[in-house]
Amino acid sequence: MPLKSAAFDACPIRQRPGRSAILTLLLGLLAMPALTSPVAPVKEKAIQGAGVEVTVTPEMTGAGAVSSGVTLPPVPPVTGNRKNPVASWGKPLPYPIVIADRRNNRLIEVAPDKSIVWEFPSPSLKVYRGNEDVNFSSDGKLLAVSEEDNFDVHIVDYEKRQLTWTYGMPDRRGSAKGLLNYPDDAHLLDDGKFLTADIRNCRVLIIDPVRNEIATQWGTPGKCRHNPPNELAHPNGATPLENGDILVTEITDAWISRITREGKVLWSVKAPGIRYPSDAFPTVDGKQVIVADFWKPGRVVIFDPATRKVSWEYFVKDGDGALDHSSIARELPDTGDILIVDDLIATGGTGPSPPSRARRAAAAPVTSCSSGSCASTAAPTLQRWPGATPALLGATHCPPSADCACSSGAASAMCAM
Repeated sequence: MPLKSAAFDACPIRQRPGRSAILTLLLGLLAMPALTSPVAPVKEKAIQGAGVEVTVTPEMTGAGAVSSGVTLPPVPPVTGNRKNPVASWGKPLPYPIVIADRRNNRLIEVAPDKSIVWEFPSPSLKVYRGNEDVNFSSDGKLLAVSEEDNFDVHIVDYEKRQLTWTYGMPDRRGSAKGLLNYPDDAHLLDDGKFLTADIRNCRVLIIDPVRNEIATQWGTPGKCRHNPPNELAHPNGATPLENGDILVTEITDAWISRITREGKVLWSVKAPGIRYPSDAFPTVDGKQVIVADFWKPGRVVIFDPATRKVSWEYFVKDGDGALDHSSIARELPDTGDILIVDDLIATGGTGPSPPSRARRAAAAPVTSCSSGSCASTAAPTLQRWPGATPALLGATHCPPSADCACSSGAASAMCAM
């Protein structure tokens, strides 16, 4: 099964005195009836074996160890907090964003004016190479980093710009103790433990950096099917929620599940209209799920996990507005705009905010309606903010699950959300 191979991933969020940044929205979703019985955390077994050595290719090392090599300016102050950040720049991006610059083997923090305000270059391509996902700890002092192709995960000290912890063995994949097999996603939990999705081992891990061992494991290597939490079908996303629950994304059949830290499955649904789900997240209000489709053309949907009904969608089949393997979509906490990481085009853009019922109906001129589905000829537009990269705006078509009502003799319809 193909794995996500990102040009870069962006998961910014810093929260420290006098600062806030975007994107790790640890907001709880509404609890729903459990689909399976609670299961106790699984302790790691000390499996013998050194794993499989992997040949390092030029593609894996990318452009080598690349640094901007310039004196960086101080980061402009931002006030507020994760839930209610105070913007300093305005549209399209109100805050600095941290980017895992994979091909350059570095982390950079970029301000909305495109200036680099912070950088962590690789200290060694042997140990640190191909950083793909990055997220701040809740206090903004540490960064959790995953490297799929290097088979390891890291913790980076933001202030000291130092690599402080690694789990996994570079250039060696496996399921034995201390080994990973294409780890994707990286988060530091409030108790200091490290959360990651170990794709080809078909498991989600919570690792204790102090003891350097697995504290909790969901899924079983070699049993890659959907039966959470005992078995998982190639999980590539594990997102912590505000109350401690975890949102798990599985590639096979686009399953998304909400699981408590104790291993109880609260709900498990297939993401509607998604072929290859990538890193599901909660919406700002905590009531819905937003997920990107790592496909060409890509897609982003927001849906209610209780009904699987799509409330918002961005999909353009071709042209400038089309997505090419979108890997992350996040709703910005104050504007409602959608930040999309589009891997193979290698540009990030802010999509349109999920409109209200009235705005959604008004923004979706429909020319035909049949069998309860909408068809729209309104094409998304490409707008540019002064001094900014192109932003994808105006997803004006109806979601595929929308209910429609046609007026007799007229080609018109309204989306009932």
